[in-house]
Amino acid sequence: MNCLIVDDHAVFRAVLRNLVSLDPSLFLVAECTDAAEAHQVILHNDIDVIFLDIEMPRMSGIELARLLEGKNPMVIFTTSQIDYAIEAFDLNVVDFLTKPIGSVRFLKAVQKAKDLIKNKTSIANEADDFVFIRDSNIIKRIKLSDILYFEAKGDYIKIFLTNTSYSIHSSLKSVEQKLPENVFFKVHRSFIVNLGKIDSIEGGTLIINHTMIPVSDTHRPLLNRRTQIL
Repeated sequence: MNCLIVDDHAVFRAVLRNLVSLDPSLFLVAECTDAAEAHQVILHNDIDVIFLDIEMPRMSGIELARLLEGKNPMVIFTTSQIDYAIEAFDLNVVDFLTKPIGSVRFLKAVQKAKDLIKNKTSIANEADDFVFIRDSNIIKRIKLSDILYFEAKGDYIKIFLTNTSYSIHSSLKSVEQKLPENVFFKVHRSFIVNLGKIDSIEGGTLIINHTMIPVSDTHRPLLNRRTQIL
């Protein structure tokens, strides 16, 4: 899971950094000193879970959580103020950790986030094994397992299958939100690939069906983790 630490105190950021290192499934994307900065990071990165302090300058953690309600990332509050607990859970956050935070309690909170992602993925596998697209005046059904990759081209998205391709009027972000996360992965600002269709990865590129696709530096570390290299 891609995670983000948000706390205005350097000492607490260091503590959380050490706690994150205890779970190899967590990939720390960035650390922020305030909620406004964190909001910008979230807008430009794929963040699964945010470890969020509450009392911070400019924008509080509660205010940021309200902005994120019903969207990604999931929120785990990390605060020394227990008085905020009721308000926090009204926002449907994953967990509320009070400082000082022990390793066992931290890992339990992380497991809650993992379980939520697992349940979401399971539902996607059962219900979203196909998509409908509009091809000219015809609506066609496409099996997700037949899709090799998506490429953004201006205001259009090109969908590549083994022997054909389609163009739809959409954005890559909109397409990404409708795809099961365990099957498809954004490797570049212009490409989403089917992980099961990757033939090889070398440096900043991967190959699917004899086609070279760029992999950005920001997405490469998580891609290596997602492909489960032996």
